[in-house]
Amino acid sequence: MEKIKIGISTCLLGEKVRYDGGHKLDRYITETLGQYFDYVPVCPEVEYGLPVPREPLRLVGDPASPRLLTTRTGIDHTDGMTRWAERRSDELEQEGLCGFIFKSRSPSSGLKGVKVYTTAGMPSHSGTGIFAAAFVRRSPLLPVIDDGRLHDPSLRETFIDAVFVYRRWQGFLKKGGQIKDLIDFHTDLKLLVLAHSPKHYSMLGRLVAQQKTSSPEGLHLSYLNLLMEALRLQATPRKNTNVLLHGMGYFKKQLTGDEKTELLEVIEAYHKGYVPLIVPITLINHYVRKYREPYLKRQVYFNPHPVELMLRNHV
Repeated sequence: MEKIKIGISTCLLGEKVRYDGGHKLDRYITETLGQYFDYVPVCPEVEYGLPVPREPLRLVGDPASPRLLTTRTGIDHTDGMTRWAERRSDELEQEGLCGFIFKSRSPSSGLKGVKVYTTAGMPSHSGTGIFAAAFVRRSPLLPVIDDGRLHDPSLRETFIDAVFVYRRWQGFLKKGGQIKDLIDFHTDLKLLVLAHSPKHYSMLGRLVAQQKTSSPEGLHLSYLNLLMEALRLQATPRKNTNVLLHGMGYFKKQLTGDEKTELLEVIEAYHKGYVPLIVPITLINHYVRKYREPYLKRQVYFNPHPVELMLRNHV
């Protein structure tokens, strides 16, 4: 499989670009995700023109529109960094990225919860880095996360689900983006969307059903907006249980009494938090192969990303 192109803060790859000449190498990013992701590194402060090492920067003022100042000398880099960030975000849009991993808490790259200081020096964790804010404004539908949240199992799975779906969307557009292909694309994703948001599952279904009333470009934009909005919501045990029971319904005429009992027990054990999601998923995949169930076989939900990532192995 061709690797998926992902933007990333350069320091997370082990490059010594931080203000103190250090790095923030994340081996999960480089060694595990690196098997599947092709990284496009970005270090805003170095690419903007600051040296290594350098005086640290911090955000000051209104959290909605902070200034970017050096911590000791108070030099204001806001306007220059903003111009650079907007230009770099435009360039990155042409890279075909499927997501971005930002460095948490950085005044240039932090996605959320970045310290913003008052003029009196009191901090609040309410800001977004200058580059991160510009990037999200330019590419609002791309999946994004920071390295801190990436190590939360649920948030990590949510992000990677969205990245792999966005990659599928790129393939759909490259294929031509025909209506019949959108119907197939949507059918493949139905249960994955249901696991993230039953509300969006219904909305997307209605949108595809009414596709003759929209231009292809308008339909694509509306569909992708709803799809990525859905995938930003976490797939909870309750929602996953609903999908698992929904999938079980496709075997009601094939499963023996013992098989039905076993599957229900495994789904209930997952719902109660006794076993990880991979357990009922594996059992259902076994029945998909055994009984050659065509609809479930095509559902991305049962194989949304490489099993080696072990995203569904946590309780």
